[in-house]
Amino acid sequence: MAEKLKVTLVKSTIGAIPKQRATVEALGLRKLHKTVELPDNDAVRGMIWHVRHLVKVEEI
Repeated sequence: MAEKLKVTLVKSTIGAIPKQRATVEALGLRKLHKTVELPDNDAVRGMIWHVRHLVKVEEI
């Protein structure tokens, strides 16, 4: 596994269910096309899996 993950919000959360909106916010993504670097661990991977249709992920 990579050491860090670069996560970018590529689709709006307007149509998403509230739990998915909360997950995106918990990942640190506030606006469309913004990117955050997160540690590559099981907790973060699980959060990304739940909103995989809204984000783009790259391994660093």
